[in-house]
Amino acid sequence: MSNQAIDPMAKKLLSMRHINEILRLKHEKNLSVREIARSCGLPASTVGDYLKRAQAASLSWPLPESLTEKELLDRLMGCDGSCDESEPPNQASRPIPDWAKVHQELRRKGVTLQLLWQEYRRDHPEGYGRSQFCHLYQQWANKVDPVLRQHHQPGDKLFVDWAGQKVPIQNARQGCVDQASLFIAVLGASNKTYVEAFANEQSPSWIKGHVGAFRFFGGVTRAVVPDNPKTAVIRPCRYEPGLNRSYQEMADHYGVVILPARPLKPRDKAKVETGVQIAERQILAVLRDQRFFTVGDLNQAILPLLDQLNDRPFQKLPGSRNSWFESHEKNQLQPLPAIGFEIATWSRPVVNIDYHVVVDKHYYSVPYQFIHQQLDARMTDTTVELFKGGKRVAAHRRSKLAGRYTTDGEHRPKAHKKHLEWTPSRILQWAETIGPRCAQLIKHIMESRPHPEQGFRSALGIIRLGKGVGNPRLEAACDRALHFGACSYRSVQSILKHNLEALPLEPECQASNPDHVNLRGPAYYTDRNHLANN
Repeated sequence: MSNQAIDPMAKKLLSMRHINEILRLKHEKNLSVREIARSCGLPASTVGDYLKRAQAASLSWPLPESLTEKELLDRLMGCDGSCDESEPPNQASRPIPDWAKVHQELRRKGVTLQLLWQEYRRDHPEGYGRSQFCHLYQQWANKVDPVLRQHHQPGDKLFVDWAGQKVPIQNARQGCVDQASLFIAVLGASNKTYVEAFANEQSPSWIKGHVGAFRFFGGVTRAVVPDNPKTAVIRPCRYEPGLNRSYQEMADHYGVVILPARPLKPRDKAKVETGVQIAERQILAVLRDQRFFTVGDLNQAILPLLDQLNDRPFQKLPGSRNSWFESHEKNQLQPLPAIGFEIATWSRPVVNIDYHVVVDKHYYSVPYQFIHQQLDARMTDTTVELFKGGKRVAAHRRSKLAGRYTTDGEHRPKAHKKHLEWTPSRILQWAETIGPRCAQLIKHIMESRPHPEQGFRSALGIIRLGKGVGNPRLEAACDRALHFGACSYRSVQSILKHNLEALPLEPECQASNPDHVNLRGPAYYTDRNHLANN
């Protein structure tokens, strides 16, 4: 017998030869289920199923010689009358279940094929057995469009992805063509679809697509199933994927769980895979000859086609996406939060030595204690927040001026605060308490600098000299420094050090030109130049 897959019904209707061989290999050779399956060319699940049935029916090896094949199958399949697959069913005489209704009921929470079969047999005792009922349903379901084949509980999952096909946007300003991307979201139970175009596939666009989808549906599912783009998953992993922080923040705000599809497993998100295909065929194909100059224009053109897509009747099921949504899924969605979600982007800047961090090319201050440490920065359209270990340490109104500084005075060290408290007028007022000559000297120092703050250090140094020698001596030293034009901290310090402030001021020397036989006047050089030219 070939090693190909066995039909589901054949798994329970093996010949007596196969059953004998299975029991012989198990009891005589003591082989495992997989070894028996390889030997008989059967699926391991079929072998295991028959061994369990044989044990439940108290069948041992060797089988009684008087046991007929029909009696063997009756004992293996149960003698309660519910498993009558041993006889070929007369399908013409048995009522056929409404498979579309069965398919619809399976979407309801807690409903199984076993329960639906029991209800079917309650209404039709002469109807199909459980195995045949399940087999016939699977045959019917396999013919249905794959977008409707999966069973999802209403309000349970939302499947999201980017469409592979781009839409050209004519950029008249730059004279080029940009490429817009389509965000697709499909509800698991009703298949209601949401489509929105974005200028790019970056994190803000990805999150705005989710916000728009939740608003479009009027509620929130319990889980969202994305693919593994960088905007959603920063560390793809089958067991513990690492989510983008902004994406996780959005999920926390809406109270949804993010369940990324396994890498390279498109069947995990088959709903949205089919939704993308339908959107490309029923929306983008219709718009293929239109030209768009903005993403907003493209979205306006998408809206009526999206309504048509959701209103279009199913081919093999009653109703449409909208009717199924209204009747089955709308009331199962969680309510939207009272406060809308504000999109934020996260980064991890390091605090510079000037206790500022760079966020979006602007400098924001943090407490100086965090110098050289790495912080978490959360940026929205209006605010910038800095966190350390989950605790907020600074917050600023966002500025979009590149290269500029936003500083909170409370973030400075005490020495810096005191330094910034000094102004030219305050320093002059302090100098005047010492004396007018001291104030005049300090004013001269600050006026001689390109910027007054460049003279603060010298001025404060001169003022502090009075603490050691007294204000009268300092005033006299400033007077002497002004007299000789030595307006600096070092000059005043030298005068006080050598006790020169008490000496009388020398009169200024007036230059004179005494008459002397050896002195030549300016006429001498004029006459010589005249002779040389002649």
